[in-house]
This record gives sequence, C-alpha cells and structure tokens, in this order.
Amino acid sequence: MSVAKVIELSCSSPKGIEDAVQKGLSKVSQTVKNIKGAWVNDIKVLTDGDGRVTEWRVNMRVNFVVE
Repeated sequence: MSVAKVIELSCSSPKGIEDAVQKGLSKVSQTVKNIKGAWVNDIKVLTDGDGRVTEWRVNMRVNFVVE
C-alpha cells in the first residue's frame, strides 16, 4: 500500500508559466522526494503601467508518495 500527500505552493517567473512551474518543482524537490505530479490551479500576471506582463505567477498542487 502507498500513501500520497498533496501540498500547495506558489511560484513566479518573468519568463512565463512553464518557467514558473519548473522553478517551483525544482525548489520543492530539494526537500520533498517521490514527486509524482502537479496541477496548476491558478494563473496570475503582474503588469507594468502599459499593460505589459512583467511576471507570471502560478499556484499549484504537488503530489508525492510518502515513504
């Protein structure tokens, strides 16, 4: 039998959504092992005064198997 746990995290990148997700997964993998997947729950952008995107932010859930 295996048990999975889900944690929620927020991450950001000026480059894009994929980079934000990858940075978040890389950071969490430093302390969490057996990561099996992630779900992006929410996407948000920060903009400058002219409406140009300056930062992408994602909230995601990461699941991993507990040893």
